[in-house]
Amino acid sequence: MAPFLPPKVVMSGFKEKIDSLVITTRLGDRIYLGTATGNLHVYSRNPSGDLTLDEVKKSLTKRSIEQLGFINDVNSVVTLSETTVTLFPLPSFSPPTILSAAKAAFSFTIHSCTYRTESELQGKDEFTKPAPIPVLMTYLLVGCRRKVVIYSWKDGEAQALKEHPLPHSPRIISFMNDDLACFAYSATEYAVFSLSKKTAIEVTMPLPLSAPSSTMGALTGFSGYMTLGLGAKSKPGIVKLNEAESLIIKDNEGIIIGKDAKPSRSETIGWQAPPEEIAFIKPYIFSVLPPGSVPSTNTDPGQNSIPTSVVQIRSSISLLPIQTYLYPFRESSRPSSPAPASQPALLANATIRLMSPSLATNHSIFLVTTPTDRAAATSEGSSIWQFEMKTWSEQIDELVLAGQYSDALKFLESIESKDLSDKDDRRVQIRALNAVSEFQTGQFDKAIDTFTELNINPAKVVALYPESISGRLSVPRDKWIELYGGPLQQKDVGSETPKKSEHERSMTATDEMFDNLGLAGHGSIRGRLKGLGALMGAASAVPTTQKDDDTASVKSQTSRPSKINSDNYHKSVESLVRSFLPDRRVKLGAALNAVGITPADQAHKTTSLSAMSVEDLYALPNAPFTQLTPEQLLRYAQIVDTALFKSYLVVRPILAGSLFRVPNWCEVEEVEGVLRARGMFRELKDLYHQKKMHRKALELLRQLGEKEEDLDERVYDSVQYLRKLGPGDLEQVFESARWIIEQNSDRGLEIFKSDDVNLPRNHVADYLEKISPLLCTNYLEYLIQERGEVSVDFHDRLVELYVKITLEARRKKEENLRQRTYDKLMTFISTTTHYRVDRLYGLLSSEDLYEARAILLGKLGRHDQALELYVYRLQDYLKAEEYCKQYYQAGTLTSNVFLTLLRTYLRPTVKTNVDLLKPALELISRHSRRLDTTEALQLLPPLVTLNDVRTFLIEGLRIPIFDTDVIRQISKARDNQMARKLMSLQMKRVKVTDSRICPQCHKRIGSTIIAVHSPRGEVTHFSCREAFARKLNEFRQ
Repeated sequence: MAPFLPPKVVMSGFKEKIDSLVITTRLGDRIYLGTATGNLHVYSRNPSGDLTLDEVKKSLTKRSIEQLGFINDVNSVVTLSETTVTLFPLPSFSPPTILSAAKAAFSFTIHSCTYRTESELQGKDEFTKPAPIPVLMTYLLVGCRRKVVIYSWKDGEAQALKEHPLPHSPRIISFMNDDLACFAYSATEYAVFSLSKKTAIEVTMPLPLSAPSSTMGALTGFSGYMTLGLGAKSKPGIVKLNEAESLIIKDNEGIIIGKDAKPSRSETIGWQAPPEEIAFIKPYIFSVLPPGSVPSTNTDPGQNSIPTSVVQIRSSISLLPIQTYLYPFRESSRPSSPAPASQPALLANATIRLMSPSLATNHSIFLVTTPTDRAAATSEGSSIWQFEMKTWSEQIDELVLAGQYSDALKFLESIESKDLSDKDDRRVQIRALNAVSEFQTGQFDKAIDTFTELNINPAKVVALYPESISGRLSVPRDKWIELYGGPLQQKDVGSETPKKSEHERSMTATDEMFDNLGLAGHGSIRGRLKGLGALMGAASAVPTTQKDDDTASVKSQTSRPSKINSDNYHKSVESLVRSFLPDRRVKLGAALNAVGITPADQAHKTTSLSAMSVEDLYALPNAPFTQLTPEQLLRYAQIVDTALFKSYLVVRPILAGSLFRVPNWCEVEEVEGVLRARGMFRELKDLYHQKKMHRKALELLRQLGEKEEDLDERVYDSVQYLRKLGPGDLEQVFESARWIIEQNSDRGLEIFKSDDVNLPRNHVADYLEKISPLLCTNYLEYLIQERGEVSVDFHDRLVELYVKITLEARRKKEENLRQRTYDKLMTFISTTTHYRVDRLYGLLSSEDLYEARAILLGKLGRHDQALELYVYRLQDYLKAEEYCKQYYQAGTLTSNVFLTLLRTYLRPTVKTNVDLLKPALELISRHSRRLDTTEALQLLPPLVTLNDVRTFLIEGLRIPIFDTDVIRQISKARDNQMARKLMSLQMKRVKVTDSRICPQCHKRIGSTIIAVHSPRGEVTHFSCREAFARKLNEFRQ
């Protein structure tokens, strides 16, 4: 990636030596140039970038203006000249203000920040409380001899001067954040200073990876300018990278330190020689390397190094060089190309000064080049070059195009949201592409976790797997990036050399240098730098971790695609099953439940995935489930469940079947073939059941059952399946139950005895009666006896079936069946009342089922007719008596039922040859108390002897009417006797006078409570009653 456009000259032929530069936007876009003679040149810059001289302040200072700055709060230019810091107000530059407290100054820096303070006004509540007030604070830190002087302005008002002693003199100062500043005392000594604590902490330097002498020894083969550049004396250097890190220079090594003044990264920057200048434009590090320090890319064997100064640009994220510019710069699309072979071997060199940009120009940097040859410097003068950075979008697009997704993400995080409006969308896109690259390199868990976090369309995630998992969603490996919205991947066609893209044509001099050193090939720049480090013996050039070389450039990995081996395939599926699919499944279930969609109710009604094209499935949005429509949620659920099942088959076959035993969204068309091929018929049956494809499931079970020899085993699974089907599948139940009933009627009946579902009982009874009335009676008996059915219709139907089967069995002379069914009929009509008696009797009135008719007549209250059937038709006198016992109840209409039976015996209504006197006399003897004596005697024939009815007569005399009269007279006499005795007792009196003495204590009784003792009426005090009573008892004994 080339983040900067080719440099362009904004001014040339400047005859004075430029020592400092500053840019302001307060009064327009202006550039101030400080020269070695103390002059200040003011230029204005138009939109096209051309500079126009506005004015020249001759001899603004007596000597060189070493450093320039601008304080916006006071609209003043700051100069450092002859160790003196002076403020010149704009636009008049007068009167100047010399900062006398900052004597013997070596450097300064300016920093502005905004913070908020609480308002002094107090609101009544949180709604009326004033908002915090923003305050602009500007600091001017001046590094003096062994101290630092702090000037500050608060909203443009000068604050109290502060200064702090230091152990050394700060040669360079750079702010790290609003509170911390980094000092460079020398090329090897640095410190971090806190403004709030007024403390300076010396930077802890890491041990050098290799000594400079070893570097020189490794390059003994080089000569000329190379040796001169490597022998240059190192200079101190500091640049701020971000709010928590700064880069410092120690010899030819760049070390990144944190707020604690310790190295914050294990990686360092290694230059071939100490850089002469260093600057920073977020997020790039500019460095100027001396002549002879960079190996030459020229094929000329006599020239081993670049004889001129080199501007190297590195990324502060990866610390790798990404662009290199050789002097003289060329304004072309390829600024880093070496000079042609026809040019002279020695090129005119120039000193290069990096002028650090101001906040207003953070997308460009200015360089000042001055020929080192005095004659050339006098004739040509100095030139000012501008390096303009490409837009953030262009840089990110180039990284993505190069397949460097990890670097693109880090680069994106360094950009503020205000500078890139679509930062969040780009982050999501690049993270997805980076996850794909991680997946390609075998980092399956990391990639899958990213897909989950980004809510990537499950169709796209599944598409990364072979057809055994993804089916028709599978995408070739070389199309993965394109699937996730990345750039199209170019492919070589035959032996033709593909046309290079604009990005590839802009290869930097660094890449060419690697090629000429024999370090070209696959792998990242970091990996190739390892080879260069080995050649040069400078291990500090770049970090040498294997991980970075493996992952720094995705393009290098994808350039050699290889099929996933079986081990990686298994790991990739494990990652899919472990996190992505279960997580998606749970959250999809919750989202669908929220809109009232469940697989148990809607899975069989949902349109199949095959109805949608693959492109439509890929086009489903990457979004949280709460933002999807119900239709999109359903598609996601189908994809996830189908892929989960196929993944289980690969890594956890034992769990594959469990998915079908719960409601699911699996696609039947995609998995039924797999299940049949693997012989997973039980799982296939569960799948059919969940999708309500009962016909297929039952046909499968029938096919499997036909292979069983045992009859029960043959139909068992089909019966259990049918028992779970509800009223909505009644026709399917009837259709599939037929063959089971034909095989085993008892097993077939179990289908309709399920406790889980309730089928329409009328329809079931009709269906079973058509097959077999006996089977229907079994079903009705189950309803009435076990399910507590009380419907009159079912009871009537059962009785009618009993009658029908009994008569049919008698006609066919099947005595066992007839007797068994008739017994059931008799028991049923005798024990239950939930049937219509008159309707049933109407069916039996013309039949000779006399006992059944008798029972029905009894329920109708026609006891005389019922008893006639027992006596005249059945001639079963014991059952007749049992009948009377059943209905007899004293004091009711049935109290004469025994008399009715006696009348049936002694006054027959039909002609009979049977002598009924004997059973009549036995009835009289056994149930005399339940018979009216008078009426019974009147019914007896005249020739019956007294001895035959002796027991009856004795019992008759003991009837309750006689006992009641005697008891009444005795009770009356007793009552009279007790009344007379009570009257006698009530006539007795006791007279207590003032002279009456208590016989116990011998004191006068007076008006106290008394006690009277029987039978003689002694009177004592109430308190003396017990003692006197004991005395009477002893006397009586």
